[in-house]
Amino acid sequence: MTTPAPQPPLSADLVLRNDRPEIERAEQALLDAVAAHAYPETSAFALRLAFEEAVINAFRHGHRGLPPDTTIRLRWSVDADRAVVTVTDQGPGFAPEHVPDPTLEENLERPTGRGIMLMRAYVTEVRYEERGNQVTMVYDRAAEESRKRD
Repeated sequence: MTTPAPQPPLSADLVLRNDRPEIERAEQALLDAVAAHAYPETSAFALRLAFEEAVINAFRHGHRGLPPDTTIRLRWSVDADRAVVTVTDQGPGFAPEHVPDPTLEENLERPTGRGIMLMRAYVTEVRYEERGNQVTMVYDRAAEESRKRD
């Protein structure tokens, strides 16, 4: 019996408008790549949630005050071991360390910080680059599977 050849990495580099069908097509392409590499459903869920939060934050917060047709850049790469998703908006950026912790009692009713908290909860690594207008999320399969076992 022969072992099937490993699936090559799949990737995309897209410019997205704040258009729900366009965003959904990009999300589905990411999920198709995840499925092609046989990620479990829980991994697909985690990546979908992180993707949606990052894109929503880019349009809602990153582009606050910018023309409605301002685009974001989405790059992703998926291989057998990890998925990397990067979202870059055209806004001025922000300092993520200054976003209030939404789990603290004094912030429970504030509508900010939940998206960042969810991204950090569902992917292995979240890092902000440049001036705070670019987020990169890394989902490491081995690390996540190990974390679930612990």
